[in-house]
Amino acid sequence: MTTPGPAGQLPFDYGHAPSHLEEDYIEGEGNRLAIGHVRGYPNWAHPLTLIEGPAKSGKSHLARIWAERAGAIFVQPQDAEALSRGGGDAPLVIDDIERSDYDETTLFHLINQSMRDLRPVLMTTREPIANWPFETDDLKSRARLAQHFTLALSDDIQLSQMFVKLFADRQVSVDPKVISYIVARMERSPSEVEALAELADRLALARGTAITRAVAAAALAERGVGQLELDLKGDDDE
Repeated sequence: MTTPGPAGQLPFDYGHAPSHLEEDYIEGEGNRLAIGHVRGYPNWAHPLTLIEGPAKSGKSHLARIWAERAGAIFVQPQDAEALSRGGGDAPLVIDDIERSDYDETTLFHLINQSMRDLRPVLMTTREPIANWPFETDDLKSRARLAQHFTLALSDDIQLSQMFVKLFADRQVSVDPKVISYIVARMERSPSEVEALAELADRLALARGTAITRAVAAAALAERGVGQLELDLKGDDDE
């Protein structure tokens, strides 16, 4: 969270802790199949699951929900070789598989071992398998066998719910009309929701106000969306 300062001054940012509880996961048409699959564990038809989606789409949140349900551990690149050699069927999460500096051969052996011993593994990625930066196709061919789910924000309701969650993480309450105002004008992506929530919070604290429609308009303008509206009447009281 941030600490308010005098109007016109930047607030000091103490950071905030986003919630990864299952009850705080935002469900919609764009992720319903994936969350249903996670909740269906341990009745999985295949040990490997791959969840694909853009930044801030909820992949890691969903992975943490599954890890809590399954008692899974998050694999770190430095631990992958020992896990592949040790064998076993303890569930694993491989988050950001294409971005986390895993050794390709070690990762291949770990996934092979998981398939052989029916070890449940949930992988997340921002990129389609074809775009993974690995030199051979061996690892990609194994990943193509996984049950594959793609996440997407599908509607205004889900975008609005994401704003509500991010503001709640920051201990900020925002009028639903202000959230609707932002959603109607913003670029439609999870990363943009997070950027606008952070920017609106900082602008409001710098001004010493709540997050009003005027603050929302200023945040949108800074993100390059439209012109700052000058004819808002009494919006600091909305």
